[in-house]
Amino acid sequence: MADPDGALVLQTVGLRKHFGGVQAVGGVDLAVPEGDLRAIIGPNGAGKTTLFNLITGDLAHDSGQIFFRGEDVSGLAPQDLCRRGLARTFQVTSIFRRLSTLENVQTALLTHHRRHHDFFRPARRLYREEAMMLLDRVGLVGQAAKPSGILAHGDQRRLELALALASQPQLLMLDEPTAGMAPRERHEIMALAASIATDAKLTIVFTEHDMDVVFAVARRISVLHQGEVIADGTPLEVRGDPEVQRVYLGQRFRARR
Repeated sequence: MADPDGALVLQTVGLRKHFGGVQAVGGVDLAVPEGDLRAIIGPNGAGKTTLFNLITGDLAHDSGQIFFRGEDVSGLAPQDLCRRGLARTFQVTSIFRRLSTLENVQTALLTHHRRHHDFFRPARRLYREEAMMLLDRVGLVGQAAKPSGILAHGDQRRLELALALASQPQLLMLDEPTAGMAPRERHEIMALAASIATDAKLTIVFTEHDMDVVFAVARRISVLHQGEVIADGTPLEVRGDPEVQRVYLGQRFRARR
């Protein structure tokens, strides 16, 4: 049942997805309030990315419902969800590598403002100031003129964050945002995302394998195992959950308590 007063930004009810005889997501109930910084963790194959793809409309679910700000958005296409305020990034960077860093953000802004079919004005002049502000927010103003394809991997991740922010989302879903990054860079990019979330009153849901990062920034954690939620709580509650320790965290975090 949907949240009656609409206080939840995201809610899934009984969400399921099978691939043949394999259960990828098995009846997931998720409730994410406004302003949350929610981590979804679990072993490889737990169903994290599949769950993301179901929520963002990149994959059709078998049964269940998805609510965004109290509205049933089950079955909507990704572009329709984006117009409603739900944006995402992917595990593999998705940028226009031949365009400059600035042009990438301008392209995202043109799409958001539905100006991508405006053939009568030079695109390089459109939304330049807004694009530079977004680059400044993610620390890339100094890289604005560079072809995005030659940026360091960490900077490409920052650029992806700017592209997602260009759509002015209310909910931002980050799938493995620190993949391929050095430990210091991981903490920096997630600290940046947390700062943006606070400043813009943005809700963020992210998947992540680096538990140091998860426990440093997440306000609440949902743990998936074999497509099902086995724990949901604060970092302290999840860290101390015996079932989570057994299937995922193991001795690593028990030794730190």
